[in-house]
Amino acid sequence: MSDKKTSNQMWGGRFASGPAAIMEAINASISFDRKLYAQDIRGSIAHSEMLAQTGIISAADQEKIAHGLNTILKEIEAGSFEFSTKLEDIHMNVEARLADLIGPAAGRLHTARSRNDQVAVDLRLWVKDECFRVAEALKGLITALLERAEEHAATVMPGFTHMQAAQPVTFGHHCMAYVEMFARDLSRVRDAIERMDESPLGAAALAGTSFPIDRHQTAKALGFREPMRNSLDSVSDRDFALDFLAMAAICATHLSRLAEEIIIWSTPQFGFIRLSDSFSTGSSIMPQKKNPDAAELVRGKTGRVNGHLVGLLTVMKGMPLTYGKDMQEDKESVFDAAETLDLMLAAMTGMVSDMTVNAAAMKKAAGSGHATATDLADWLVRTLGLPFREAHHVTGRAVALAEEKKVSLEKLSLEDLRSINPGITSDIFSVLAVQNSVKSRTSFGGTAPSEVRKQIRYWKKRLAKA
Repeated sequence: MSDKKTSNQMWGGRFASGPAAIMEAINASISFDRKLYAQDIRGSIAHSEMLAQTGIISAADQEKIAHGLNTILKEIEAGSFEFSTKLEDIHMNVEARLADLIGPAAGRLHTARSRNDQVAVDLRLWVKDECFRVAEALKGLITALLERAEEHAATVMPGFTHMQAAQPVTFGHHCMAYVEMFARDLSRVRDAIERMDESPLGAAALAGTSFPIDRHQTAKALGFREPMRNSLDSVSDRDFALDFLAMAAICATHLSRLAEEIIIWSTPQFGFIRLSDSFSTGSSIMPQKKNPDAAELVRGKTGRVNGHLVGLLTVMKGMPLTYGKDMQEDKESVFDAAETLDLMLAAMTGMVSDMTVNAAAMKKAAGSGHATATDLADWLVRTLGLPFREAHHVTGRAVALAEEKKVSLEKLSLEDLRSINPGITSDIFSVLAVQNSVKSRTSFGGTAPSEVRKQIRYWKKRLAKA
Protein backbone atom coordinates (compact mmCIF):
# COMPACT_ATOMS: atom_id res chain seq x y z
CA MET A 1 0.00 0.00 0.00
CA SER A 2 1.44 3.35 -1.00
CA ASP A 3 2.06 6.14 1.47
CA LYS A 4 -0.37 8.31 -0.47
CA LYS A 5 -3.13 5.73 -0.23
CA THR A 6 -2.45 5.24 3.49
CA SER A 7 -2.61 8.99 4.00
CA ASN A 8 -5.92 9.25 2.16
CA GLN A 9 -7.46 6.45 4.22
CA MET A 10 -6.12 7.96 7.40
CA TRP A 11 -7.28 11.49 6.76
CA GLY A 12 -10.34 10.84 4.62
CA GLY A 13 -10.84 11.07 0.88
CA ARG A 14 -11.80 14.72 1.02
CA PHE A 15 -8.29 15.71 2.13
CA ALA A 16 -6.10 14.57 -0.74
CA SER A 17 -2.84 15.82 0.72
CA GLY A 18 -3.29 14.74 4.32
CA PRO A 19 -2.69 16.96 7.37
CA ALA A 20 -1.79 20.10 5.38
CA ALA A 21 -5.17 20.02 3.60
CA ILE A 22 -7.00 19.51 6.88
CA MET A 23 -5.14 22.43 8.46
CA GLU A 24 -6.05 24.67 5.55
CA ALA A 25 -9.70 23.62 5.77
CA ILE A 26 -10.01 24.16 9.52
CA ASN A 27 -7.90 27.33 9.61
CA ALA A 28 -9.33 29.30 6.68
CA SER A 29 -12.20 31.67 7.37
CA ILE A 30 -12.48 33.41 4.01
CA SER A 31 -15.60 31.44 3.10
CA PHE A 32 -17.54 33.45 5.69
CA ASP A 33 -15.45 36.42 6.84
CA ARG A 34 -15.44 37.82 3.29
CA LYS A 35 -18.71 39.38 4.48
CA LEU A 36 -16.49 41.86 6.38
CA TYR A 37 -14.82 43.22 3.24
CA ALA A 38 -16.36 46.71 3.41
CA GLN A 39 -15.53 47.11 7.09
CA ASP A 40 -12.01 45.75 6.56
CA ILE A 41 -11.29 48.23 3.77
CA ARG A 42 -12.91 51.07 5.71
CA GLY A 43 -10.75 50.29 8.75
CA SER A 44 -7.60 50.04 6.65
CA ILE A 45 -8.18 53.39 4.96
CA ALA A 46 -8.74 55.07 8.35
CA HIS A 47 -5.59 53.39 9.71
CA SER A 48 -3.50 54.50 6.72
CA GLU A 49 -4.75 58.09 7.02
CA MET A 50 -3.74 58.13 10.68
CA LEU A 51 -0.31 56.65 9.86
CA ALA A 52 0.27 59.41 7.31
CA GLN A 53 -0.92 62.23 9.58
CA THR A 54 1.32 61.05 12.42
CA GLY A 55 4.29 60.80 10.04
CA ILE A 56 4.66 57.04 10.39
CA ILE A 57 4.22 56.57 6.62
CA SER A 58 4.49 59.07 3.79
CA ALA A 59 1.53 60.86 2.28
CA ALA A 60 2.46 59.41 -1.11
CA ASP A 61 2.30 55.84 0.21
CA GLN A 62 -0.99 56.57 1.92
CA GLU A 63 -2.45 57.89 -1.31
CA LYS A 64 -1.40 54.69 -3.12
CA ILE A 65 -2.85 52.56 -0.31
CA ALA A 66 -6.19 54.35 -0.33
CA HIS A 67 -6.45 54.19 -4.13
CA GLY A 68 -5.60 50.49 -4.10
CA LEU A 69 -8.11 49.71 -1.35
CA ASN A 70 -10.88 51.57 -3.16
CA THR A 71 -10.04 49.61 -6.30
CA ILE A 72 -10.34 46.35 -4.34
CA LEU A 73 -13.68 47.49 -2.92
CA LYS A 74 -15.00 48.02 -6.45
CA GLU A 75 -13.66 44.63 -7.56
CA ILE A 76 -15.37 42.81 -4.69
CA GLU A 77 -18.66 44.61 -5.26
CA ALA A 78 -18.47 43.86 -8.98
CA GLY A 79 -17.83 40.17 -8.27
CA SER A 80 -14.48 40.09 -10.05
CA PHE A 81 -12.28 39.69 -6.94
CA GLU A 82 -10.75 36.22 -6.55
CA PHE A 83 -10.78 35.00 -2.94
CA SER A 84 -8.23 32.38 -1.92
CA THR A 85 -8.47 29.92 0.99
CA LYS A 86 -4.67 29.73 1.01
CA LEU A 87 -4.66 33.35 2.22
CA GLU A 88 -6.91 32.31 5.13
CA ASP A 89 -9.06 35.37 5.73
CA ILE A 90 -10.41 38.62 4.36
CA HIS A 91 -7.49 40.61 5.78
CA MET A 92 -4.79 38.64 3.98
CA ASN A 93 -6.82 38.40 0.77
CA VAL A 94 -7.17 42.18 0.65
CA GLU A 95 -3.53 42.77 1.60
CA ALA A 96 -2.25 40.36 -1.05
CA ARG A 97 -4.33 42.02 -3.75
CA LEU A 98 -3.19 45.44 -2.54
CA ALA A 99 0.43 44.34 -3.02
CA ASP A 100 -0.39 43.24 -6.58
CA LEU A 101 -1.91 46.64 -7.30
CA ILE A 102 0.55 49.07 -5.67
CA GLY A 103 3.69 47.10 -4.90
CA PRO A 104 5.91 47.63 -1.79
CA ALA A 105 3.81 50.49 -0.41
CA ALA A 106 1.18 47.89 0.51
CA GLY A 107 3.55 46.46 3.11
CA ARG A 108 3.43 49.72 5.09
CA LEU A 109 -0.31 49.42 5.78
CA HIS A 110 0.12 46.85 8.55
CA THR A 111 2.47 49.10 10.54
CA ALA A 112 1.29 49.45 14.17
CA ARG A 113 -1.52 47.00 13.57
CA SER A 114 -2.22 43.27 14.02
CA ARG A 115 -4.83 40.99 12.60
CA ASN A 116 -6.07 40.74 16.20
CA ASP A 117 -7.20 44.37 16.44
CA GLN A 118 -8.07 44.40 12.72
CA VAL A 119 -10.63 41.61 13.00
CA ALA A 120 -11.96 43.06 16.25
CA VAL A 121 -12.69 46.41 14.60
CA ASP A 122 -14.08 44.80 11.44
CA LEU A 123 -16.58 42.64 13.28
CA ARG A 124 -17.51 45.42 15.68
CA LEU A 125 -18.23 47.74 12.75
CA TRP A 126 -20.31 45.04 11.05
CA VAL A 127 -22.35 44.29 14.17
CA LYS A 128 -22.90 47.98 14.81
CA ASP A 129 -24.16 48.43 11.24
CA GLU A 130 -26.46 45.43 11.68
CA CYS A 131 -27.84 46.86 14.91
CA PHE A 132 -28.94 49.96 13.02
CA ARG A 133 -30.64 47.74 10.42
CA VAL A 134 -32.44 45.76 13.13
CA ALA A 135 -33.55 48.99 14.80
CA GLU A 136 -35.18 50.16 11.57
CA ALA A 137 -36.84 46.77 11.05
CA LEU A 138 -38.21 46.85 14.59
CA LYS A 139 -39.61 50.32 14.03
CA GLY A 140 -41.38 49.00 10.94
CA LEU A 141 -42.92 46.11 12.88
CA ILE A 142 -43.97 48.37 15.75
CA THR A 143 -45.60 50.73 13.24
CA ALA A 144 -47.56 47.83 11.71
CA LEU A 145 -48.75 46.74 15.16
CA LEU A 146 -49.77 50.29 16.04
CA GLU A 147 -51.84 50.49 12.86
CA ARG A 148 -53.67 47.25 13.68
CA ALA A 149 -54.13 48.34 17.30
CA GLU A 150 -55.68 51.62 16.22
CA GLU A 151 -57.95 49.84 13.77
CA HIS A 152 -59.11 47.38 16.45
CA ALA A 153 -58.92 49.41 19.66
CA ALA A 154 -62.52 48.41 20.46
CA THR A 155 -62.61 44.92 18.87
CA VAL A 156 -63.33 42.56 21.76
CA MET A 157 -61.64 39.18 22.04
CA PRO A 158 -60.96 36.74 24.85
CA GLY A 159 -57.90 37.30 26.98
CA PHE A 160 -56.24 34.08 28.12
CA THR A 161 -54.32 32.70 31.05
CA HIS A 162 -53.19 29.07 30.90
CA MET A 163 -54.67 29.18 27.36
CA GLN A 164 -58.11 29.30 29.00
CA ALA A 165 -60.49 32.21 28.41
CA ALA A 166 -59.96 34.55 31.35
CA GLN A 167 -61.33 38.08 30.80
CA PRO A 168 -62.42 40.00 27.72
CA VAL A 169 -59.82 42.31 26.20
CA THR A 170 -59.57 44.09 22.88
CA PHE A 171 -57.50 43.01 19.91
CA GLY A 172 -55.96 46.48 19.92
CA HIS A 173 -54.85 45.96 23.51
CA HIS A 174 -53.37 42.58 22.54
CA CYS A 175 -51.42 44.20 19.69
CA MET A 176 -50.15 46.86 22.06
CA ALA A 177 -48.67 44.19 24.31
CA TYR A 178 -46.38 43.27 21.42
CA VAL A 179 -45.61 46.93 20.80
CA GLU A 180 -44.26 47.04 24.36
CA MET A 181 -42.23 43.87 23.83
CA PHE A 182 -40.68 44.94 20.54
CA ALA A 183 -40.05 48.42 21.92
CA ARG A 184 -37.95 46.81 24.65
CA ASP A 185 -36.07 44.96 21.92
CA LEU A 186 -35.47 48.29 20.22
CA SER A 187 -34.10 49.70 23.47
CA ARG A 188 -31.82 46.66 23.81
CA VAL A 189 -30.44 47.29 20.32
CA ARG A 190 -29.69 50.88 21.21
CA ASP A 191 -28.12 49.88 24.52
CA ALA A 192 -25.90 47.44 22.64
CA ILE A 193 -24.84 50.15 20.17
CA GLU A 194 -23.92 52.43 23.07
CA ARG A 195 -21.74 49.75 24.67
CA MET A 196 -19.99 48.71 21.45
CA ASP A 197 -19.30 52.29 20.36
CA GLU A 198 -15.57 52.03 21.17
CA SER A 199 -12.78 51.23 18.76
CA PRO A 200 -10.26 48.42 19.33
CA LEU A 201 -8.08 49.55 16.41
CA GLY A 202 -4.56 50.38 17.51
CA ALA A 203 -4.39 47.81 20.28
CA ALA A 204 -2.20 45.81 17.87
CA ALA A 205 -1.58 42.19 18.85
CA LEU A 206 -2.40 42.67 22.53
CA ALA A 207 -0.06 45.20 24.16
CA GLY A 208 -0.45 48.33 22.06
CA THR A 209 2.42 49.68 19.95
CA SER A 210 5.56 51.78 20.28
CA PHE A 211 4.63 53.82 17.19
CA PRO A 212 3.15 57.27 17.92
CA ILE A 213 -0.34 56.39 16.65
CA ASP A 214 -3.49 58.41 17.30
CA ARG A 215 -6.24 56.01 18.30
CA HIS A 216 -8.71 58.82 18.91
CA GLN A 217 -8.34 59.85 15.27
CA THR A 218 -9.10 56.37 13.91
CA ALA A 219 -11.96 55.94 16.35
CA LYS A 220 -13.54 59.18 15.15
CA ALA A 221 -12.91 58.34 11.49
CA LEU A 222 -14.72 55.02 11.90
CA GLY A 223 -17.69 56.55 13.69
CA PHE A 224 -16.86 55.32 17.19
CA ARG A 225 -17.35 57.46 20.29
CA GLU A 226 -13.81 56.78 21.54
CA PRO A 227 -11.08 54.10 21.54
CA MET A 228 -11.22 51.19 23.97
CA ARG A 229 -9.10 51.87 27.04
CA ASN A 230 -7.27 48.58 27.50
CA SER A 231 -5.31 46.88 24.75
CA LEU A 232 -5.77 43.39 26.20
CA ASP A 233 -9.53 43.80 26.38
CA SER A 234 -9.59 45.43 22.95
CA VAL A 235 -8.49 42.31 21.11
CA SER A 236 -10.19 39.73 23.33
CA ASP A 237 -13.60 41.33 23.86
CA ARG A 238 -16.56 39.76 22.11
CA ASP A 239 -19.20 41.13 24.48
CA PHE A 240 -20.53 43.23 21.62
CA ALA A 241 -21.25 40.07 19.62
CA LEU A 242 -22.85 38.45 22.66
CA ASP A 243 -24.92 41.58 23.24
CA PHE A 244 -26.17 41.35 19.67
CA LEU A 245 -26.94 37.64 19.94
CA ALA A 246 -28.68 38.09 23.30
CA MET A 247 -30.82 40.86 21.86
CA ALA A 248 -31.51 38.75 18.78
CA ALA A 249 -32.51 35.75 20.90
CA ILE A 250 -34.92 37.76 23.05
CA CYS A 251 -36.38 39.47 19.99
CA ALA A 252 -36.73 36.14 18.20
CA THR A 253 -38.51 34.75 21.25
CA HIS A 254 -40.98 37.64 21.12
CA LEU A 255 -41.48 37.01 17.41
CA SER A 256 -42.05 33.34 18.14
CA ARG A 257 -44.71 34.09 20.74
CA LEU A 258 -46.60 36.25 18.26
CA ALA A 259 -46.11 33.62 15.56
CA GLU A 260 -47.58 30.97 17.85
CA GLU A 261 -50.65 33.12 18.44
CA ILE A 262 -51.05 33.76 14.72
CA ILE A 263 -50.89 30.00 14.13
CA ILE A 264 -53.56 29.38 16.78
CA TRP A 265 -55.76 32.28 15.68
CA SER A 266 -55.72 31.14 12.05
CA THR A 267 -57.04 27.63 12.82
CA PRO A 268 -60.68 26.92 11.87
CA GLN A 269 -61.35 26.24 15.57
CA PHE A 270 -60.48 29.85 16.41
CA GLY A 271 -60.93 31.65 13.11
CA PHE A 272 -59.78 34.96 14.60
CA ILE A 273 -57.59 35.89 11.62
CA ARG A 274 -56.86 34.84 8.08
CA LEU A 275 -53.38 35.14 6.62
CA SER A 276 -53.01 36.27 3.04
CA ASP A 277 -51.79 33.89 0.36
CA SER A 278 -48.47 35.73 0.45
CA PHE A 279 -47.66 34.19 3.85
CA SER A 280 -49.41 30.81 3.52
CA THR A 281 -48.99 27.60 1.57
CA GLY A 282 -51.26 24.75 0.58
CA SER A 283 -51.06 21.02 1.08
CA SER A 284 -49.79 18.60 -1.56
CA ILE A 285 -52.60 16.18 -0.73
CA MET A 286 -55.35 18.12 1.10
CA PRO A 287 -56.80 20.83 -1.15
CA GLN A 288 -58.72 22.50 1.68
CA LYS A 289 -55.59 23.32 3.67
CA LYS A 290 -54.09 26.79 4.08
CA ASN A 291 -51.00 26.48 6.20
CA PRO A 292 -49.44 29.39 8.17
CA ASP A 293 -45.95 28.41 7.05
CA ALA A 294 -44.38 31.85 7.47
CA ALA A 295 -45.48 31.97 11.11
CA GLU A 296 -44.31 28.40 11.68
CA LEU A 297 -40.90 29.20 10.22
CA VAL A 298 -40.58 32.27 12.43
CA ARG A 299 -41.35 30.03 15.39
CA GLY A 300 -38.88 27.40 14.21
CA LYS A 301 -36.02 29.77 13.40
CA THR A 302 -36.08 31.07 16.97
CA GLY A 303 -34.29 27.91 18.08
CA ARG A 304 -31.58 28.61 15.55
CA VAL A 305 -30.99 32.15 16.85
CA ASN A 306 -31.06 31.00 20.47
CA GLY A 307 -28.55 28.29 19.61
CA HIS A 308 -26.09 30.82 18.22
CA LEU A 309 -26.14 32.72 21.53
CA VAL A 310 -25.43 29.56 23.52
CA GLY A 311 -22.75 28.56 21.03
CA LEU A 312 -20.74 31.77 21.33
CA LEU A 313 -21.16 31.89 25.10
CA THR A 314 -19.66 28.40 25.17
CA VAL A 315 -16.76 29.41 22.91
CA MET A 316 -15.92 32.38 25.13
CA LYS A 317 -16.36 30.78 28.54
CA GLY A 318 -12.90 29.19 28.62
CA MET A 319 -10.92 31.85 26.75
CA PRO A 320 -7.95 33.27 28.68
CA LEU A 321 -6.75 36.73 27.67
CA THR A 322 -6.21 37.63 24.98
CA TYR A 323 -6.81 36.24 21.47
CA GLY A 324 -7.21 32.57 20.56
CA LYS A 325 -8.17 31.02 17.25
CA ASP A 326 -11.35 29.78 18.95
CA MET A 327 -12.65 33.30 18.48
CA GLN A 328 -12.85 32.71 14.74
CA GLU A 329 -16.07 30.91 15.65
CA ASP A 330 -17.74 34.21 16.52
CA LYS A 331 -18.51 35.27 12.95
CA GLU A 332 -20.66 32.53 11.48
CA SER A 333 -23.00 32.59 14.47
CA VAL A 334 -23.36 36.38 14.32
CA PHE A 335 -23.80 36.44 10.54
CA ASP A 336 -26.41 33.69 10.51
CA ALA A 337 -28.31 35.09 13.51
CA ALA A 338 -28.41 38.52 11.84
CA GLU A 339 -29.63 37.14 8.52
CA THR A 340 -32.22 34.99 10.28
CA LEU A 341 -33.51 37.81 12.48
CA ASP A 342 -33.75 40.18 9.51
CA LEU A 343 -35.90 37.64 7.69
CA MET A 344 -38.06 36.93 10.73
CA LEU A 345 -38.75 40.62 11.31
CA ALA A 346 -39.63 41.17 7.65
CA ALA A 347 -41.96 38.16 7.61
CA MET A 348 -43.73 39.17 10.82
CA THR A 349 -44.18 42.75 9.65
CA GLY A 350 -45.75 41.43 6.47
CA MET A 351 -48.09 39.07 8.32
CA VAL A 352 -49.25 41.72 10.77
CA SER A 353 -49.79 44.25 8.00
CA ASP A 354 -51.99 42.20 5.70
CA MET A 355 -53.77 39.60 7.82
CA THR A 356 -57.58 39.79 7.88
CA VAL A 357 -59.13 40.09 11.34
CA ASN A 358 -62.45 38.32 11.99
CA ALA A 359 -63.96 40.65 14.59
CA ALA A 360 -67.22 38.68 14.78
CA ALA A 361 -65.42 35.45 15.70
CA MET A 362 -63.36 37.27 18.31
CA LYS A 363 -66.46 38.84 19.87
CA LYS A 364 -68.28 35.52 20.00
CA ALA A 365 -65.32 33.83 21.66
CA ALA A 366 -64.92 36.70 24.12
CA GLY A 367 -68.25 35.80 25.74
CA SER A 368 -67.43 32.14 26.19
CA GLY A 369 -66.10 30.54 29.35
CA HIS A 370 -67.93 32.99 31.64
CA ALA A 371 -65.25 35.58 30.88
CA THR A 372 -67.09 38.34 32.78
CA ALA A 373 -67.08 36.44 36.09
CA THR A 374 -64.49 38.84 37.53
CA ASP A 375 -66.74 41.75 36.57
CA LEU A 376 -69.52 40.14 38.60
CA ALA A 377 -67.20 39.76 41.60
CA ASP A 378 -66.00 43.37 41.27
CA TRP A 379 -69.62 44.60 41.12
CA LEU A 380 -70.44 42.72 44.32
CA VAL A 381 -67.50 44.40 46.04
CA ARG A 382 -68.24 47.90 44.73
CA THR A 383 -72.05 47.85 45.03
CA LEU A 384 -72.84 45.49 47.90
CA GLY A 385 -69.65 46.04 49.88
CA LEU A 386 -68.79 42.34 50.04
CA PRO A 387 -65.23 41.38 50.88
CA PHE A 388 -63.58 40.22 47.66
CA ARG A 389 -63.14 36.64 48.90
CA GLU A 390 -66.86 36.40 49.65
CA ALA A 391 -67.67 37.99 46.29
CA HIS A 392 -65.39 35.44 44.66
CA HIS A 393 -67.36 32.63 46.36
CA VAL A 394 -70.71 34.10 45.27
CA THR A 395 -69.47 34.44 41.71
CA GLY A 396 -68.26 30.85 41.71
CA ARG A 397 -71.76 29.71 42.65
CA ALA A 398 -73.19 31.84 39.82
CA VAL A 399 -70.79 30.25 37.34
CA ALA A 400 -71.78 26.76 38.56
CA LEU A 401 -75.45 27.66 38.11
CA ALA A 402 -74.81 28.98 34.58
CA GLU A 403 -73.01 25.76 33.68
CA GLU A 404 -75.85 23.71 35.14
CA LYS A 405 -78.34 25.67 33.01
CA LYS A 406 -75.95 25.61 30.02
CA VAL A 407 -76.10 29.38 29.56
CA SER A 408 -73.64 32.28 29.85
CA LEU A 409 -73.52 34.41 33.00
CA GLU A 410 -75.37 37.28 31.35
CA LYS A 411 -78.21 34.90 30.38
CA LEU A 412 -78.96 33.99 34.00
CA SER A 413 -82.17 35.62 35.22
CA LEU A 414 -82.27 38.14 38.04
CA GLU A 415 -84.13 35.54 40.12
CA ASP A 416 -81.32 33.04 39.49
CA LEU A 417 -78.74 35.53 40.73
CA ARG A 418 -80.83 36.60 43.72
CA SER A 419 -81.13 32.97 44.75
CA ILE A 420 -77.37 33.14 45.34
CA ASN A 421 -77.30 36.61 46.91
CA PRO A 422 -80.56 38.51 47.54
CA GLY A 423 -78.80 41.89 47.34
CA ILE A 424 -78.11 41.60 43.61
CA THR A 425 -80.10 44.07 41.47
CA SER A 426 -80.78 44.42 37.77
CA ASP A 427 -77.79 46.80 37.54
CA ILE A 428 -75.62 43.70 37.51
CA PHE A 429 -76.40 43.12 33.83
CA SER A 430 -74.60 46.32 32.87
CA VAL A 431 -71.26 44.66 33.68
CA LEU A 432 -71.91 41.16 32.37
CA ALA A 433 -71.76 42.07 28.68
CA VAL A 434 -68.24 41.73 27.24
CA GLN A 435 -68.37 45.14 25.57
CA ASN A 436 -69.14 46.80 28.90
CA SER A 437 -66.49 44.73 30.61
CA VAL A 438 -63.68 46.00 28.40
CA LYS A 439 -64.95 49.59 28.58
CA SER A 440 -64.75 49.46 32.37
CA ARG A 441 -61.04 48.53 32.45
CA THR A 442 -59.87 52.13 32.46
CA SER A 443 -56.88 51.74 34.80
CA PHE A 444 -53.56 52.87 33.33
CA GLY A 445 -52.48 50.28 30.79
CA GLY A 446 -55.89 48.60 30.86
CA THR A 447 -57.88 47.19 27.96
CA ALA A 448 -60.55 49.89 27.75
CA PRO A 449 -60.60 51.27 24.19
CA SER A 450 -60.07 54.79 25.55
CA GLU A 451 -56.93 53.64 27.38
CA VAL A 452 -55.70 51.65 24.37
CA ARG A 453 -55.98 54.77 22.22
CA LYS A 454 -53.99 56.76 24.80
CA GLN A 455 -51.20 54.20 24.61
CA ILE A 456 -51.28 54.25 20.81
CA ARG A 457 -50.86 58.03 20.82
CA TYR A 458 -48.00 57.74 23.31
CA TRP A 459 -46.11 55.17 21.22
CA LYS A 460 -46.66 57.04 17.96
CA LYS A 461 -45.05 60.13 19.47
CA ARG A 462 -42.23 58.13 20.99
CA LEU A 463 -41.55 56.24 17.77
CA ALA A 464 -41.48 59.49 15.80
CA LYS A 465 -38.60 60.66 18.02
CA ALA A 466 -36.76 57.33 17.83
